[in-house]
Formats: sequence, structure tokens, C-alpha cells
Amino acid sequence: MSRGTDNCNPGNIRRSKIRYKGELHPSTDAAFKQFESMEWGYRAMFVLLDTYRVRYSLNTLREMISRYAPPSENHTGLYIDMVCNMTGIEPDEVINTRSRKTMVPIVAAMSRVENGHAADREQIERGFDLTGF
Repeated sequence: MSRGTDNCNPGNIRRSKIRYKGELHPSTDAAFKQFESMEWGYRAMFVLLDTYRVRYSLNTLREMISRYAPPSENHTGLYIDMVCNMTGIEPDEVINTRSRKTMVPIVAAMSRVENGHAADREQIERGFDLTGF
């Protein structure tokens, strides 16, 4: 299993002062958050991407992924290309982060990039439900 799967953190969200519902405290992983279940980990991804849009005016996959997976730590261009190819969404297309139809495939693709295996669509859908969007 991947680290993200082991931590129920399919987005490999780094530890920070921000607290998400369903997050375990303290995390036993020195670098990444841990969640009670994969659903809570997916919820955190949806909330984080929505925060990027609302707070930072990042409205496209290129903008969001460039912040989420910066070039200092990732092959950001490849990450963007992979998510766009898996979802059919153009890198500079404006997206609605509160749309289930848009975001479930995006988070599924990001989880696949982060963990190297396909995500469980039902877990992602339940994670979206937990957002209350």
C-alpha cells in the first residue's frame, strides 16, 4: 500500500496548522496528515481545492495543482497533464470546486497520481458528501 493509503490521506496532504474534520491528532507520520478513514481524507482534498478557489482565486487545474504539488517537490507539469488526461478537463478551464460532477473525477485522478493506483469511487463520493457542498 502507498503512504497516502496507509494514512487514509489519498491526497498526501502535508501536516500543517490547518485542522480538517476526521483528522487524527496527533499524526504518527512526521510529514503527512492522517485521517480516520479514506472518506475523511477525500473530504479534506475537496475542502482544500475549494479553499484554493475561494481564498486564493485559483480557478483552473493548472493553478490549483501548481500550488498543491509545487515544482520544488513534484513534476508539476506531468501531474497536471495526467489529471487533465484522466478527466478530460483542459488545464486552463475554469472549474467549479463545488460541483460533484467536476470534482469527483478530479480528486480520483489526483489520488491516482499521488498513490499509483485507482481510487475507490464510492469512497470519493462519500467524501464529497461529507463536505456539505
